[in-house]
Amino acid sequence: MSKSRVYSDVNVLRPKEYWDYESLTVQWGDQDGYEVVRKVGRGKYSEVFEGKNVNNNERCVIKILKPVEKKKIKREIKILQNLCGGPNIIKLLDIVRDQHSKTPSLALDYCHSQGIMHRDVKPHNIMIDHELRKLRLIDWGLAEFYHPGKEYNVRVASRCFKGPELLIDLQDYDYSLDMWSLGCMFAGMIFRKEPFFYGHDNNDQLVKIAKVKYAFANLSMFLNIVHLLGSFIPLLLELGFE
Repeated sequence: MSKSRVYSDVNVLRPKEYWDYESLTVQWGDQDGYEVVRKVGRGKYSEVFEGKNVNNNERCVIKILKPVEKKKIKREIKILQNLCGGPNIIKLLDIVRDQHSKTPSLALDYCHSQGIMHRDVKPHNIMIDHELRKLRLIDWGLAEFYHPGKEYNVRVASRCFKGPELLIDLQDYDYSLDMWSLGCMFAGMIFRKEPFFYGHDNNDQLVKIAKVKYAFANLSMFLNIVHLLGSFIPLLLELGFE
């Protein structure tokens, strides 16, 4: 049985209500309290808009979910509630629904320490406020609680940022899945190649990864690059990003 080397027992040691999202009772807010300003992006399961709170005119992000299983909605809500107040984690302000349709790297270390895998780390899920020099990791729709030895869905993450375990349908994965995606992002920044790995399908993606690893003369050189990627985190902090 595979087991994560870090934070492996977080959910084992916590009470069931911490990770049992299917038992969550959703408290719905007032949809009329928000106004959509403009569309800023879309994904497989949702569309994202810039919006504002009509009561105080504060800007916010409005994520409108496409029809999905109710338990997936509850999972994302529960995870955002558990991560509230963490570094570089977007804050869940409210949960509303249409009355007719009824459709409702510090960040990574923090969510991992809380027993949660993001499973969709990519540039499109990083929000940057240039004025305030702040970073936020968003879109927790594919996030999941980690339990050692549990088999998970491999249809997560975008292909170019998928870890090798996903590409070979290995369901017994852990937090390292997110760290691979983060490394792909940093590699794209350093080598000015976005995305860094680009395959036409899962098999081609594996080939692209293998070719890059083979290009390194030896393992130590590869590890030096990994350490270089990791050094970007304190560099971002020195530049004022939180």
